[in-house]
Amino acid sequence: MFPSYHKAPARLAVAMSLFVGTPSTPLAESLIDPEGPFRMGEGYADRPATCETVKRWIVHAPATDDRITLTITGRLAAVQWDGTLAYLVMCEEKDVQVMCVTYGKEGRHVGDTVLFAGGYARYGARRIMLDPCLASSEE
Repeated sequence: MFPSYHKAPARLAVAMSLFVGTPSTPLAESLIDPEGPFRMGEGYADRPATCETVKRWIVHAPATDDRITLTITGRLAAVQWDGTLAYLVMCEEKDVQVMCVTYGKEGRHVGDTVLFAGGYARYGARRIMLDPCLASSEE
């Protein structure tokens, strides 16, 4: 009937749909240390990072465009409110600082110990933003 070269575009389309349609999440999940503070999606890690350990962990953040959650515990170094959003900062300025962007201060003050979990984004060598982020009291 038709020569075989007419089937090539269809084969290419099938091959491309298989490649493009392959989710990256299983690969990214395999790159996450189960003992570490990162999780795919919105899960909380069993062992949060601390201000002392976060510098070691951020070099192991999975390289993916998927949502990654970082869980960290420590004392608040700054608390700001702009009338709409709260900006809670953990860890001292000389260290890696983590900012949690959330919807309220909820009575939190500098020095309070809190747990952050939120969408991980790194801004330079010593700045991390978690947005969106949940902050809860560490009791």
